[in-house]
Amino acid sequence: MTKIALSGACGRMGRVIATLAAGRSDCEISAGIDCRCEKYAEFEMYCSISEIGEKPDVVIDFSHPSSLDDILSFCKARGVPAVLATTGYSEEEVEAIKSAAEQIPVFFTGNMSLGINLLADLARRAAKILGSQYDTEIIERHHNRKVDAPSGTAFMLADAINEVRANTLKYVYGRGGKHQPRTQNELGIHAVRGGTIVGEHEIIFAGHDEIISLSHSALSREVFANGAINAALFLAKKQKGLYDMSDLLNSVK
Repeated sequence: MTKIALSGACGRMGRVIATLAAGRSDCEISAGIDCRCEKYAEFEMYCSISEIGEKPDVVIDFSHPSSLDDILSFCKARGVPAVLATTGYSEEEVEAIKSAAEQIPVFFTGNMSLGINLLADLARRAAKILGSQYDTEIIERHHNRKVDAPSGTAFMLADAINEVRANTLKYVYGRGGKHQPRTQNELGIHAVRGGTIVGEHEIIFAGHDEIISLSHSALSREVFANGAINAALFLAKKQKGLYDMSDLLNSVK
């Protein structure tokens, strides 16, 4: 039985993870961490991760980038693996994550959905085949309470395409105020926020008289919650290092 400490336990994603974990026999939430500290399940709630006494097998974080320092400090001090499912990290925070992976196992990805990671793989293949003859645009849509824009998933998809293009593409966020034609090395990223949209991502490859689009829609938060739990079970058995969804997928082939 893998014991999971859940950071962001009182948030929407945290509650979904707690519900799914309660129905599984291979893991349990042993502690919840949230500044609201609202107890709604059998596990103990803590306002800070530093207050946890018993060592968990792994930490899942679905909270806010501001919690990163405390989470990494706790995990490094106690040798606990960390699944970082939060988005909106700064470049400095990403570097801190990579540095922590030199001491502990860290699972870090822009999206916990299997479907999204398949989409990224298809985007790489499309970019390799279509090349510079097709303009590439990414449109992402989320609910009106999401604070980071563009989404971490949009950046993950953009980076996947840009790697194939030898990192020659320049990211352009919307085109308001621009009065000039699109250049060949642009990769447009556009964010939509509204209602209760769980998450939608579309990649458009627009060529001469031809448009190819790849898309993914999440219909509930369970797709991300299940991915995070599976990542935690995977990571709990690993040595120090930086892991992502491709490592998890390759482990079950």
